[in-house]
Amino acid sequence: MTRLSSATLSTLPAAVRRPGYDRGKLQPGIVHLGLGAFTRAHLCEFTDDALETEFGAWGIIGASLQRPDQRDRLKPQDGLYTFLKRAPAGPELRVIGSVLDVLVAPENPQALVAKLAAPETRIVSLTVTEKGYCHDPATGRLKADHPDIVHDLANPGAPRSAVGLIVAGLAARKAAGLGPFTALCCDNLPSNGHVLAGLVRDFAALRDDTLAAWIEANGAFPSTMVDRIVPATTEADIAEVAGLLGFDDAAPVIGEPFRQWAVEDVFAAGRPRWDHVGAQMVSEVAPFEFMKLRMLNGAHSSLAYLGYLAGHETVAAASGDPVFARFLQGLWAEIIPAVPAPQGVDLKAYAGDLLARFQNPAIRHRTWQIAMDGSQKLPQRLLGTIRERLKAGAPIDHLALGVATWMAYVAGIDEKGEPIDVRDPLAAEFALRAKALGRDAVALSTALFGIVAIFGDDLPREERFTQVVAAHLDSLFQKGAKATAAALG
Repeated sequence: MTRLSSATLSTLPAAVRRPGYDRGKLQPGIVHLGLGAFTRAHLCEFTDDALETEFGAWGIIGASLQRPDQRDRLKPQDGLYTFLKRAPAGPELRVIGSVLDVLVAPENPQALVAKLAAPETRIVSLTVTEKGYCHDPATGRLKADHPDIVHDLANPGAPRSAVGLIVAGLAARKAAGLGPFTALCCDNLPSNGHVLAGLVRDFAALRDDTLAAWIEANGAFPSTMVDRIVPATTEADIAEVAGLLGFDDAAPVIGEPFRQWAVEDVFAAGRPRWDHVGAQMVSEVAPFEFMKLRMLNGAHSSLAYLGYLAGHETVAAASGDPVFARFLQGLWAEIIPAVPAPQGVDLKAYAGDLLARFQNPAIRHRTWQIAMDGSQKLPQRLLGTIRERLKAGAPIDHLALGVATWMAYVAGIDEKGEPIDVRDPLAAEFALRAKALGRDAVALSTALFGIVAIFGDDLPREERFTQVVAAHLDSLFQKGAKATAAALG
């Protein structure tokens, strides 16, 4: 089968959306570090839409920081790829044209630094995952002894870390008398722009105090909040896209129709008109992060544990169960009073959007996958809200059930008596406690409350919390997840 490319664009099926601008005239203005599936389903699509609204020099040069795979898939396709949206009514296809080229940093780091330093580069965006920042997540500071940072300080012209590359590009621009580009972090890190700014300044100061001062005075590091479910692309997805497209595409991405992007509107040298195509340009991103953490992530975790225990493999199946859909509504009713509404957001409407996303049968989001690492997630996703509700004297029945189902899950036995593959840094500790205490809900909950890293030293003393959690846990053991959730009404 013929490969997707610029030459085949005009012969695609009529139902396939293609770039609505003259791609032959598109010039680069953005360099993106870490051109993974999420970016190609989020930033690149927003940029494609913005180019259709107002054409400008905002083409994207992608950069792979480790392997050539992405370049090898996209280069023969002239940077084009298919975005398959899995909507409840059926698949929707569009070809994204905003990516012009892909560089591979390890092959030629000097070429990438030169592209960062080029006058036409106005934004350097990145999605390199948390570990790609070479920092201590607890403090937000740069790890000066990280092997990549040590390498980059010794080889400033050939860096391999994202932070080292950004500083090398800014240093070259300063030397050439150019202004800085905007460094736009699109990773799921709290206050990601502020974190990136601190890391860049830390690294620059290790190279040159005057460079650090120049970046401090002139740099732009907007914080962002990104949201879209983008499952890993499978061989079956690739085959499906080829069948619908009529051409081979080695680099399709899969995602849900929903997307959200809140961005602090602080740019050093302009930006595409993302705000005309759905992005929310705001003065502060923190309220959006907070809303997502408590309403989306808190509900996701609670539903994952309930759904898994009840035998539902996916979020869509669990949330499609009327009992669990009602549970979610009750959960959000408890969460919303503890969430300040971000600029322009109706929290009840947002909850409705979340339920529709959860119930999308075309997205296979596994409950077991979401249930991983609960000891790291629970404090931010549920326990903060519980503390505020307790302080206000407000009910916590649904929130407490989320905690109780986590306890039942980490006890390691499902409702059919089968072992649960609990993936968590504290899994061994959970297993020891569950083995010793069995299905004694009071004893097991008391033992788990004793893990200070999760519950602190305050919540175990709150009887309004511990008693309702223990009661829910006992009901889960005796009656099961569905009956326990149904009893909440």
